[in-house]
Amino acid sequence: MITDAREIPAGTQLRADLCIVGAGAAGITLALALEESGLDVIVLESGGEAPEPETQQLYAGTVANADLHPPPDNYRVRRFGGSTTLWGGRCMPLDALDFEAREYVAHSGWPVAFADVLRYYPQANALCEAGEFAYTAEGAFAAPLRPMIGGFASDVFSTHTLERFSCPTDFGQRYRARLAKGRVRVLQHANLCRLPMLAGTTRRVGAAQVRVVGGATFEVAARAYVLATGGLEVPRLLLNNPGPSGRGLGNAHDVVGRYYMSHLAGTIGTMDLAAAQSVWHGYEVSEEGIYCRRRLALRPEQQAALRASNFIARLHHPRIPDAGHGNGILSALYLARRIVPYEYAKRLYDGTPEGYAGSTLAHLKNVVADAPNTARFLSHWLRRRTLAARKFPSVIVRPANLRFSLDFHAEQEPNPASRVTLGSETDAFGQRRIHVDWRYTQQDVATVSRALAALAHEVERAGVGRFTYDPAQVEAEMTRYGAYGGHHIGTARMGHDARTSVVDADCRLHEADNVYVAGAAVFPTSGQANPTLTIVALALRLAGHLKGAANLGALPVPTENHSEPA
Repeated sequence: MITDAREIPAGTQLRADLCIVGAGAAGITLALALEESGLDVIVLESGGEAPEPETQQLYAGTVANADLHPPPDNYRVRRFGGSTTLWGGRCMPLDALDFEAREYVAHSGWPVAFADVLRYYPQANALCEAGEFAYTAEGAFAAPLRPMIGGFASDVFSTHTLERFSCPTDFGQRYRARLAKGRVRVLQHANLCRLPMLAGTTRRVGAAQVRVVGGATFEVAARAYVLATGGLEVPRLLLNNPGPSGRGLGNAHDVVGRYYMSHLAGTIGTMDLAAAQSVWHGYEVSEEGIYCRRRLALRPEQQAALRASNFIARLHHPRIPDAGHGNGILSALYLARRIVPYEYAKRLYDGTPEGYAGSTLAHLKNVVADAPNTARFLSHWLRRRTLAARKFPSVIVRPANLRFSLDFHAEQEPNPASRVTLGSETDAFGQRRIHVDWRYTQQDVATVSRALAALAHEVERAGVGRFTYDPAQVEAEMTRYGAYGGHHIGTARMGHDARTSVVDADCRLHEADNVYVAGAAVFPTSGQANPTLTIVALALRLAGHLKGAANLGALPVPTENHSEPA
C-alpha cells in the first residue's frame, strides 16, 4: 500500500521487520522482491509522485570544484522512483575482470565473485525492461549483424558487445500499481533523520526518527534497516548519525564517503573511416523490440597488458557547439539548448556558458540549408522519442564524410582522497548538507591515454581509416564535463576489512548488525558500465539474503529508549 506520511500523527511509532529508506531503483526492487517474503516491510520515500522544489532542496550541498562536479542536487531526484525518473535507460552488466583485484588499479577487488552477481542479472534486466540478458551481438541476434566498422578486426578492441536500453523505465511509475496493491507499506514524504543506537548495545540501531517537511515527527521501529538513498545521500545519512564511534554510523575508521567514483567520459578527436568497407554506428532492434548498440571495448587481456582500467568507446557525431559541422540536426539541438534538461544540456555548451562565440547565426544557417534532413529527423524524433513508450535512446547522426568524433566511457580508479563529507550548512531538518570533493588520479589519465593510443594504432593497422587527436588534451577532455552525471559510486564500499570498507559482502555495515546499504555506494570499483543494472541485481541479491540467512524474524523490534537523544 502507498500512503502519505503527512497523515501520520506526531509521536506515532510504526513497527516493522524491515525498513527500506529510499524508493528509487534499489529500494523499489527490494520492496518488490520482498512482497511475498512474509516480512513486514516499510519503505520511506522523501518525495511524492511529482517534483517538489522544497523536497528536492534537501539534496543541495556544496562542491570543492564546480568545474569538476555539478551541484549535488542535480542528476538525482528526491521523489517516488528516485533518479529512474530521469535516467537515459542504458543497461549493461559489469565485466568479470571488474571484480578482480588488479595490481595496476589501486584498491580494486570485490569481496564477492562475478558469478554471485551474474545469477541476478536476468531478473534485473526484466525489472529494467531491457529484454533478455544477452549482451553480445551473437547472443542477442539470430542473424549476423552488419559490421560496425567493415574490415576492422582487432585483438585489442572488440566490436560485438552491446548496450541495451530500457524504455527508460521510471520505477515509481512502472511499479506503483503493484506496490499500491501489495502488503509492503510505502510512506511518501517521509524523511529519515536519525538512526540512534539502541540503548545498552553498540551493535544495533534502535527506532528511526522520521520527519515530514513542515510537519510531524514520528518513529519507525524495525528489526533491520536498508539505506537505499543513492551514493551521495547514503554517506550523508551515516555521517549525520554519530554511531558507536561518535564519528558517524559505520565510520569508526573514517571510510564513509571515501573512494567516491563516477566514470571518466568525454568526446575527443576525429575518427576518419572513409577507408572502411562500411560503417554502422546506430541502433539495432532485437526481436523483443529492445534498442541495442555496439561499441568498441578494450578486451580484458589488453587492459592488463596496457595496465589500463576498463574502457569503451562509441562512434559519435561531430562536436555540437561548433557550427562548422554544417549539420542542421546538430545545430537545431544547439539552438534548443536552453530547454534541454540540465544533464544533457551541459554537453551543448562545450564547457563555456555560451559555447562558441557568435555561433548562433551560423547554426541558424545550418538549419535552413539542411532543412529537409532536419525535418526528417524531427519527424523521427517526435514519433520514436517524444510520443513513444519505448524511446529511441539518443541522437544518431551519420556524417556524410564518415568523420566521427569518439565518445569514451572509462572506469575510474578508487581513490580515498575523492570523498563526500559533511559541510557546515544545514537543511530544513537541521541535518548537515554534504560537501563533495571529487578527484581523479594519474591512473585515470593513463587509462584513457593508453586506450586511445591503442585504438588509433588498431584503426590504422586494420586499414579502415585514421583516428587523430591531441594526446596533450586527453586530461582536459576527460574532465571537460567533470564527474559523469548521476553515477555516484563507492562511498560505502563493500569489503572484508572494516578498516578499508563500510559494509561486508552481504552489504551490512561492519559496525551495526541491523543496518544494510543498497545501491552503487557499495561498489568497490565502477567498471565501464552504467550502474543501474548492477544496482538492481545487487538489490535482488540483498533481498535473498534478508529473506534467508539474515533471519530478521529472530531480531527483536526495538522498544527500549534510545541511547542517544532524538
